[in-house]
Amino acid sequence: MMFDVSTTPPPTSLAEVRERIDAIDSDLVRLLAQRQSLVRAAASFKADDQAVRAPDRVAQVIASVRDRAVSSGLDPAVAEAVWRAMIAAFIEVELAEHKHANPKA
Repeated sequence: MMFDVSTTPPPTSLAEVRERIDAIDSDLVRLLAQRQSLVRAAASFKADDQAVRAPDRVAQVIASVRDRAVSSGLDPAVAEAVWRAMIAAFIEVELAEHKHANPKA
């Protein structure tokens, strides 16, 4: 259940704030699971560990996320920190998937 900050009245209690955060967290978990599936699929298209790490792609994603953060009212430093942590975790997932799919690579 996503709450649109622009159309949802402000919360009236800490309990309501927490309820809304929990709902957002549930959405984030679902979306991260979808992202993980795509990350695992991507591993099969990459030739080696360097292609998995893809530093140029990471830089491109971070720049894009910072831009979208600004236009969405999110502190770009927060967005960058979250995405860097997420990307690092998914790189490890992808490396493991790549190694499993290509044991001789």
